[in-house]
Amino acid sequence: MPPPIRLFLADVDGTLVTNDKVLTDRAIAAVAKLRQAGILFAITSGRPPRGMSMLVEPLQLTTPIAAFNGGVYVNPDMSVIEQQVTPDDVTPMVIDLLGGHGLDVWVYRGADWFIRNPKAAHVAREAWTVKFDPTVTDSFASVSHGVAKITGVSDDYDAVQKGVDAVRERFGHHVSAARSQPYYADVTNPNANKGAVAKYLSQTYQIPSEQIATIGDQPNDVLMFAHSGLSIAMGNASHEVQEAARRVTASNEDEGFANAVERFILS
Repeated sequence: MPPPIRLFLADVDGTLVTNDKVLTDRAIAAVAKLRQAGILFAITSGRPPRGMSMLVEPLQLTTPIAAFNGGVYVNPDMSVIEQQVTPDDVTPMVIDLLGGHGLDVWVYRGADWFIRNPKAAHVAREAWTVKFDPTVTDSFASVSHGVAKITGVSDDYDAVQKGVDAVRERFGHHVSAARSQPYYADVTNPNANKGAVAKYLSQTYQIPSEQIATIGDQPNDVLMFAHSGLSIAMGNASHEVQEAARRVTASNEDEGFANAVERFILS
């Protein structure tokens, strides 16, 4: 028999919430069942810390929250535990490289989100999702130090992937680059990725990886799949992500998260 699951780590967008960013009653109830069973529940996302604060109360979160894919760890009260930023000498070059691939660039530093074009694709949607507005700047030069995450944005999905590949090829182990959504290329500190989040929680709570379960829908979630005993892909995930997981649940529009808890964790 496999060892019992003691901690469940979940991605947020496309996994825990619906496409309309709704946390359903069944999802809330599923997390409550985990708590009653003595199983810790944690979340990680490419969102900034403030963009996950609305999940704390309904889910009664007690574990560290891994924002920016692990670039910043905060307590449920949003106080910072630790953060890992992109190298200051590399950040401007990453910004230029993503822009050179036709991607709009966003920069996250501390509690702030900086953009150059407020009318660019996904800006309004992201502001609605995270519940705060970006700061518009003519140049990123003055805000390129201590950056937690750089995001390249485009509805040309091939361009997004090419941007990710170019960052990986040019900057190697200096940064971590992955798609958090088909239209987002996220670049963070090399130690800020969801695989590192799973390891961080394993060390924090002294829980071996085989007793951790993970669930997600995007390529950057595959990194945490590798550091868990039970990995679950959402039904809305790509074929490649589903192939990397041990189990596949329903989509986020069909209560896939709650179904996963009931079928694969609590059963």
